[in-house]
Amino acid sequence: MHLACLRLRDFRNYRSLDLDLAPGFHLMLGENAQGKTNVLEAIYLLATLRSFRGAGGAQMVRSGEAGYFVGGRVDDTRDLSIYWSAGKRRITMNQEPIRSLSDFLGCLRAVVFCAEDLQLIKGASRIRRRFLDFLLAQTEPAYLPLLQRYMRTLRSRNALLKCSDLEPGLMESFSRELIRAGNEIIERRRRLLPKVSALARLAYRRVSNDAEEFRFLYRPSVQQDFAAELERSRDREVRYRSTTVGPHRDDFSLLLDGRDASQFGSEGQKRSAAISLKTAQAEYLAGVLGGPPILLIDDVMGELDLRRRSGLLPLLEKAGQERGQVFMTCTEENWPQEMGRRLHRWRVVGGTVRPAN
Repeated sequence: MHLACLRLRDFRNYRSLDLDLAPGFHLMLGENAQGKTNVLEAIYLLATLRSFRGAGGAQMVRSGEAGYFVGGRVDDTRDLSIYWSAGKRRITMNQEPIRSLSDFLGCLRAVVFCAEDLQLIKGASRIRRRFLDFLLAQTEPAYLPLLQRYMRTLRSRNALLKCSDLEPGLMESFSRELIRAGNEIIERRRRLLPKVSALARLAYRRVSNDAEEFRFLYRPSVQQDFAAELERSRDREVRYRSTTVGPHRDDFSLLLDGRDASQFGSEGQKRSAAISLKTAQAEYLAGVLGGPPILLIDDVMGELDLRRRSGLLPLLEKAGQERGQVFMTCTEENWPQEMGRRLHRWRVVGGTVRPAN
């Protein structure tokens, strides 16, 4: 899979950008605040409909403009586009409107490595849940509709809990649907986690040179029987007016030599753990889908010492061998020398991108 072209209109600091892109390694060189990361953000948006910076639509519109457009062609077979403005949103594939998110996700697969990844280690539990949910949505087409069904039911059930006069029959109906969808989500997460954990453990060994053992453990909110535990939580639910048990409250422990990485890990160890999780994500996608995802690496290498940089090389080498695509941003070229001959270099200045070779 590769992105053959990228088109931007009024996106971030780009008035207009049209790039033709070959498979291989693309290095975006430039000073800070010139637009390097914006290119990666646009590619990630095409793949996931999300900004990896957590930005909303209005934040991605060029100053003074009404909306943005991001488009791209994937493998010369599919044209994807997103238009956003305050009053209009349009997502298309081959000029046809997309009706369901599950039809769009997976058309372009990308994994981003960025500073925000540290939140996987030290951030809220919802960030770790989203990490696994997105991986499942990319590899199991039925998962996203299942998760959406669960969240709709959860919102309806929580709204009912906030009512002064609870309707027992309606509450029972919502509870049954919540249990059905929730049990399936829990089972899919349980099946996925050991596979991702094993890949993350191996990746951490490479990045840290076997300095510590890294483990990734599922901590489900439901311990055994969702229906029984939901029933037992009824008094607490009425008190808090919210559903207090279910996969929407799951978390995942990240351990270094058996100790919580968020509390006891150094900044270097946390960064290594985050990179290992994202490496595992990329390797899992490649294994399930038969080819590497696009890798988006936002100035991560500049933050790592030589030993930790070398830990990423197997992932990059595999992308190169399988005609994948890697996009990297740097203020100066600090990549391993052996990659230098294979880079497509781009110079980014003030919202313009030009070949730098």
